[in-house]
Amino acid sequence: MSDYRRVYIPGGTYFFTLVTYGRQPIFTDCGQIELLRHSFREVKAKRPFDLLATVVLPDHLHCLWRLPEGDADFSTRWQMVKTVFSRRIPAKIRKDGAKTIWQPRFYEHSIRDESDFNKHLDYIHYNPVKHGLVASPGEWPHSSFARFVTLGWYAGNWGDIMPPDVEDMEHE
Repeated sequence: MSDYRRVYIPGGTYFFTLVTYGRQPIFTDCGQIELLRHSFREVKAKRPFDLLATVVLPDHLHCLWRLPEGDADFSTRWQMVKTVFSRRIPAKIRKDGAKTIWQPRFYEHSIRDESDFNKHLDYIHYNPVKHGLVASPGEWPHSSFARFVTLGWYAGNWGDIMPPDVEDMEHE
């Protein structure tokens, strides 16, 4: 049994990685991505949080969330997102009764400061390039990159070369 302990910080900001079961490329279909968006909206209506940035790749996704003041329960929110999504798509059933859509756990990292936030934001937006899916972050449609360009956080051609702050990061 692992000694891994999650860090729960009320009102905290977190980076997350979720991976599909067996790395199945279930997010190659725009309909599945729309179901995922719907799942986020449904959960946010019941258990609010700010979805600050995201990228959805064929077999995994990365997000930055900020939780409400006094609330540290990201685990229940992720359970709800995974459940809402899983109920809407067909999948094989494992012996324990669970659908084969998501890996059972997820990775989280609590954001320490502005520099840490910016590094993880860059990691999210550069991820489709890292995986060879596109040549530039602006080419990937399932990302918050365009919104951050509009906000002036990035130039439109940002990420045409690997940003130095993400070179040594590995959150898969």
